[in-house]
Amino acid sequence: MQRCNRFFYETAGAPKETDQLKKAIFAKTRKTMSNNHTSEVLFRIELDENRIPENILWTAKDGGVENEESKAIMLSIWDSKAKESLRMDLWTKEMPVDEMKVFFHQTLVAMADTFHRATGDDKMSDTMKDFASYFAEKMEIGK
Repeated sequence: MQRCNRFFYETAGAPKETDQLKKAIFAKTRKTMSNNHTSEVLFRIELDENRIPENILWTAKDGGVENEESKAIMLSIWDSKAKESLRMDLWTKEMPVDEMKVFFHQTLVAMADTFHRATGDDKMSDTMKDFASYFAEKMEIGK
């Protein structure tokens, strides 16, 4: 079985909060590998009476983040037993459509980069980036 090259977390056009999350995840990875320390990244979702997200807060103390607001989250987890992705996609009532388009575009670019680092497959990662560019063009996302 061919294994992925390495663990890596990154997004395209990462805002300050994402940089902090990245630092927290890397700090956790380094500590876990060296002396079995653990770290947590927590999400707190505040819902209205209809269970629609009103606020999304996240904490990653190792990255210096505590109760930072976010308007959206996309989380994918690989279930190796079932061989399938588990997903949680949430956004608040206040998430503007134009920001959602940019969020999706940046996620597509980040997925292409991560796919390349994990598999070394230049051709498919380039194809994924081409699609991300096409998506940005059709969504009229300026760079």
